[in-house]
Amino acid sequence: MPNVMSADQPRPTPLCPSRRLVAAGLIRRTPGRTFTVRVTAVGVTGTIAKNGGAR
Repeated sequence: MPNVMSADQPRPTPLCPSRRLVAAGLIRRTPGRTFTVRVTAVGVTGTIAKNGGAR
């Protein structure tokens, strides 16, 4: 069933602009490499670094 609001449900309160998400990111480690990605309103950055061998 789709998530549809009915007329008798209160509308969600919008988030305060001072509490917006500024950045999100992830770190993924594989044998021999670490991937780092960061996403902001300005753009996306990332790195791939060697770990110095398999763990």
